[in-house]
Amino acid sequence: MTVRRLIAPLWCSLLLIPLVACGPDDTGDSDPVVGVGVDADADADTDAGGDLPDVPRPACPFSAAQVSDLVGQSMQDQGNCLFGDGKGVASLTITTASPLAGESTYAYQRDQATQVYREVRDVDKGRKAYLAVKDIAGEAVVVSDKGSYTVILSSFERLGATSGGYESALRSVLDALPL
Repeated sequence: MTVRRLIAPLWCSLLLIPLVACGPDDTGDSDPVVGVGVDADADADTDAGGDLPDVPRPACPFSAAQVSDLVGQSMQDQGNCLFGDGKGVASLTITTASPLAGESTYAYQRDQATQVYREVRDVDKGRKAYLAVKDIAGEAVVVSDKGSYTVILSSFERLGATSGGYESALRSVLDALPL
C-alpha cells in the first residue's frame, strides 16, 4: 500500500521533469520571436510620438462647480474625475493620460467612435482632437503637449432634447481644458 502511494508522485515527476528541462534557450540572443506576444513591426513603432514631451498624466482639470457651469446642470463630484447629476442618470467623465499614451490610442479611439456615434468630426484643439455625438451621448478626445483627455457625456436630458446639445456642451468642455 505504501509503494502504491509513491508510484503516482514518481510518475508525475517523470512527466514534469522533461517539461521543465526543455525551457527557453539561453543562447544570449535577446531578439524576441515574432508570433510569441510580439508584433512583427514592433521595432518600426518605437519612433511613434517621438516629438511629444515626456510629461506625466494631468490631474482632473475641473471641479463639480466648473462642470456644472460647463454643462448647464448641477453636477456632483463622484470621484476620479467622474461627475453625476445625483440621480444616477446624467454623467460626465474625464479620463486623463500622458501625451504619449493619448497619441498611442488616438487612432483606435477615433475608429471606435465612428462605429458608435452618429457623427464624428475633427476639431482644432491641441495636436489632434475629435468630437463624436449621438442622441444620448457624446465623446471628445484631445491630445496636447500638456496631456490627453477623453471626455464622455451621457444621458443628459437637456442636451439630448436640443439639436446640437451634446456638441455644444463638448465644445465648451474642450475650450475650458488646460491645453
